[in-house]
This record gives sequence, structure tokens and C-alpha cells, in this order.
Amino acid sequence: MFVVKVPGINGLGKTNGCEKAGNAILKALEEIYTNEQGVPIDIRLLDLEEIHLDNSNLDLTNDLIYKNAFETFEEKPKTVFLGGDHSVSYSLTHAFLDYCQNSAKEPCLIVFDAHADVMKPVDSDFPTHEEWLRGLIEKGFPIENILLVGVRNSDVSELQFLKKNNVKMISMNQLLFDLHETCDTIMEFSSGKELYVSIDIDVIDPAFAPATGYCEPGGLTSRQFLYVLQRINKIKNLKAVDIVEINPEKDEKGLTVQLGAKILSELI
Repeated sequence: MFVVKVPGINGLGKTNGCEKAGNAILKALEEIYTNEQGVPIDIRLLDLEEIHLDNSNLDLTNDLIYKNAFETFEEKPKTVFLGGDHSVSYSLTHAFLDYCQNSAKEPCLIVFDAHADVMKPVDSDFPTHEEWLRGLIEKGFPIENILLVGVRNSDVSELQFLKKNNVKMISMNQLLFDLHETCDTIMEFSSGKELYVSIDIDVIDPAFAPATGYCEPGGLTSRQFLYVLQRINKIKNLKAVDIVEINPEKDEKGLTVQLGAKILSELI
């Protein structure tokens, strides 16, 4: 398993601390001895790398993330990226899009998030964590291959953008009405495509993951999300996953970081 720390933040000062999540998650992983599939977890056996970033230089940061991710997609069968805030997903998925186009593969993106992240960009060159998905769509990622799961608080302008562009969504109610069947739908959506999954920790209810920038009540339980994740991890064409928006500086009891480590362990 290839794990890459991507300590990037571009959250208008609201996500400071998220750059520390990668190290914190890996430290917590040391306390997980096997995942729920019975696979032994030994951090010493992981193929680890870090993209060393200067968050005061967004030009350099985004360039480094893109170049490193593109090389990773070409060389590694499956990768987990540890953010950082959700802004890192823009350069990661941009690289994923270009990798797929160069490899004659059809890209697919599934995003688990309480928010749509399609606000109108302040700077179109470097989308923030609130704008990254809109930036990716405007970069040319095929809209019909994007699926948003768990969104439950959006700006009116975001809803207008999503409707105008016919972005597919699975609501919390739809997700919970029949979790097993909805997982089948998610798996069918990605069938035959190269899959990238982006996980904003706030898709999970703040009762289980409080250490994030924008806590939104009414999310998934950690148990429900782990079930969804275990189903997704069985998809053979799963190429990459990112885990973002965990802020160790806000994690008084360590619960959110531990959940991040648990999520990572289930992907191994």
C-alpha cells in the first residue's frame, strides 16, 4: 500500500492545523493491529512518502502536488493520500484526470462530503477547500462521472451550480434508506471506470468526528461509513483515495484522528 502525506492547506485561514493530520493519523495507526478484514497492520511495511509543501506559496504547492500525484498514478496500483484540507484534492484529481486521459481510461470521482465545495472561486488558479470541485469541473473532469455523497449544507449558489451542471448526488436520506442497496448503486456508478474517492471527514457526524473545520450535524455514524468504505474497497478499479479535513489541533480526545487511522487501516 502506497501512502502519501499531502500537508497542504488553502482554507482562508480556517483550516490551519489540518497540515498535521498525516503524521497524526500514522501515529494513531500504530495502535491498530489488524483491520476488520483480519489484515495485520504494520506501519513499518507501508510504502510511505510525503510531498513537502510550502503553504505560503500556492503556485509551488499546487505544482508539487500535481507532479507527484501524476507520477504516483503512473507507477502505483493504489494510493491513499493523507491531507491537508480539501484544497489538496484539486491538484490531486487534476493529475488523476490527466493520467486517465493519457492512459485512455475513463475517470470517475466519488466525493463523500457534508458540503458540495463548488463555491465561486476567489482565485481560479488555486481553488480553496470550498471551491476545489468547481475548479475541477471547470478544468474538464466529465460531470457525468462525478458523484457527491452525503452533502447536507450548501450555499444557494452552489445548489444552482450543481443543478445547472446536472451533478449527480446521493442525499443522506437516500443513503440511509437502504445502506446496502445504496452501496450497490455507488459500485455500479464506478463500474468500468478508473476510480478516485475523496473523503472529507465531515461526511461523518461530528459526534464521531468533531475535529474538523465545519461540523454539520446529521451525518453518517462512523460504523455506517466504515461499512460503505469496506464495500468501496472491494472495487477492483479503485485507484486512489484521499482523506482530508482532519484537524489534530481541535481533536481534544483524539477521536477524529483515530477514526482517520481506522479508515486508513480498512484500505490496506
